[in-house]
Amino acid sequence: MPRPNPAQLAYGSATVILSALAMLLVSQARSGAGIAVVASAALALGLLVAVRAPGRRPSGASRPVAGAVPAQRDAETADGGRRLAETSSRR
Repeated sequence: MPRPNPAQLAYGSATVILSALAMLLVSQARSGAGIAVVASAALALGLLVAVRAPGRRPSGASRPVAGAVPAQRDAETADGGRRLAETSSRR
């Protein structure tokens, strides 16, 4: 299992602290059992956020360059090498 990067540690830690404070304020837990439940839920949520945060890519995995594959090149440039006009969904 790869080690978490600093961003994942920061996101997870911030989630644990902020969610624990928020849940304690909302629930107004005063008993030991209530505080233990809130702390457990905050830790689980922090772990989930840390795991789901974007991590490093393996060194062998890279994004393909546009036009590197012949099928993509043919789709992007047609009619003698001129680029086709792209329509925009934004106005």
